[in-house]
Amino acid sequence: QVQLVESGGGLVQTGDSLILSCAASGLTISVTTMGWFRQAPGNEREFVTAISRSGNTDYAGSVKGRFTISRDSAKNTVHLQMNSLKPEDTAVYFCAAGEGRPWYWIGYDTKMYNYWGQGTQVTVSS
Repeated sequence: QVQLVESGGGLVQTGDSLILSCAASGLTISVTTMGWFRQAPGNEREFVTAISRSGNTDYAGSVKGRFTISRDSAKNTVHLQMNSLKPEDTAVYFCAAGEGRPWYWIGYDTKMYNYWGQGTQVTVSS
């Protein structure tokens, strides 16, 4: 049984930093494409970043240069370092896992991921 558990969300001010974590069980993150998506009220869930099985990464344009995804294979945990946060980053952030994908694959569509966490709220005040 696969479980993804996010943590680290909270209320911060513009310009602050946060680190989100996604602890995985039932799968091995080092051989799974792991992604972060976010959903603001009234909006669809959107791609933020992902790391492929090979370790390459990609980011949405709105977060490039501010957010960094990484994985700790020893702890089977994926992290999302978020710097220079803006009010428009306010959303529920979801961790996602894409099992059985090609080595360099990064998915940008929610439909391409097999498993999801429950989400963690990030609120950035102005």
